Amino acid sequence: MEIFSKRLKAERESYKQNNPKWTQEYMADLVGVARTTYTAYENGTKLPPMDTLSKLADIFDVDTDYLLGRTSIRKKPESSMSFFGGPEKYTPDEIEEMEAALERYREMKRRATEQAEKEKKSK
Repeated sequence: MEIFSKRLKAERESYKQNNPKWTQEYMADLVGVARTTYTAYENGTKLPPMDTLSKLADIFDVDTDYLLGRTSIRKKPESSMSFFGGPEKYTPDEIEEMEAALERYREMKRRATEQAEKEKKSK
């Protein structure tokens, strides 16, 4: 709970450096709780329910795991193929290579599964 309260306060304070409206009262209004409740979150005497935790993460554009201290990564990058420009950006050669790589992977996985089954039967 200590990590959560420190990170929550640090996030709000960093926003407050650029805009003084980011008070505890303002945060309480944003997430829909009383100021005393929000203050308890920052002081580490109370943990928010999941829906409030999600709102806080959305407001600060961080992952809930970061706020909870489960990771030091503020926000995980998107992991979709669009990271590489999306399928419409792939050249025919790239598509051919990806398909070949997928086939090699599937074949390797099939062989590993067969080998594991053989070893299991021989025991």
